[in-house]
Amino acid sequence: MPGRGLLNRLGAAIGDVTGWRAVIHGLLRLPAAVIACAAAAGLWGGGLLLLVCPLWGHFSALAHLSPPGWAVAALVSAAGLALLLLAPRGVHLALAPERMLARTLLGPAPGETRIRRLEQARALAAEDATARLRRIERDLHDGTAARLVTLAMSLGMAQGELDQADQPGRLQRARVLVDSAHRSAKETVAELRDLIRGIHPPALDQGLEVALATLTARSPIPTRFEADLPERPAPAIEAIAYFCTTELLANVVKHSGARHAVIEVRVRDGLLTLRVRDDGTGGAAIGTGSGLRGLTARVQTLDGVIGINSPAGGPTVITVELPSHL
Repeated sequence: MPGRGLLNRLGAAIGDVTGWRAVIHGLLRLPAAVIACAAAAGLWGGGLLLLVCPLWGHFSALAHLSPPGWAVAALVSAAGLALLLLAPRGVHLALAPERMLARTLLGPAPGETRIRRLEQARALAAEDATARLRRIERDLHDGTAARLVTLAMSLGMAQGELDQADQPGRLQRARVLVDSAHRSAKETVAELRDLIRGIHPPALDQGLEVALATLTARSPIPTRFEADLPERPAPAIEAIAYFCTTELLANVVKHSGARHAVIEVRVRDGLLTLRVRDDGTGGAAIGTGSGLRGLTARVQTLDGVIGINSPAGGPTVITVELPSHL
């Protein structure tokens, strides 16, 4: 915070980069505004002038014009109408220098933009981690924990039956309870394996290419897989790419109505590009469901981008770009 002295205030004013940028913008904005105003006046005014020019002054004389004269008048009016139709786009183009000045001089500095992106990425990473922890907690509570409670109850009841095994039918009921507990234990182990696979797929231990090839082979619809990975990406990048592919392939199967799909992944110049294509009905967009919004948030945590090209009627092409290394 500057001091109260004149020199301190003067030094603060001289060192105020934002203020100097505003001053420069004010100086340069005038010629840009003049150009925009001249373009608007020329296009709108010239268009109106040409449009009504044949009707000025000598309207009564126009009735006696020869056919060539009428043709010239019609061409002049058509030129005026064309100028009026092109005026909005022309004014928009004429305002481009002023927009560039405002974006360059009044917009955030490159460092501030980078800081803002990092802050957003950090917030998205925290939200994604919280959502994943809640999902794991919910799966454990509603699935595995409930099965373990049932397993414990079945074993307790079986123990009670075995304590009275000398009575008729008790031993058979104990066997039934033990069989039920055994099935419950196997189902619980399967759920735990699925949960662990969701946290970190074991297939990634052998690399992203093997993991995606395995995922493609298990797809319910015919899916072609193409890979060009001269170098192995970072583990965090591989995990994001794998989960993106899983979600996108699930969307293709559930929502697109596609008969075929293609998964492509490659690494070039430090950039991993994942592309999922299908011949479905199209119409995919980030705002149409939580799945693509979640993918976008997850990709942005690592400075990645996601592009969607999905016109109505298809096909759909979704491209994910990530840095291959952190």
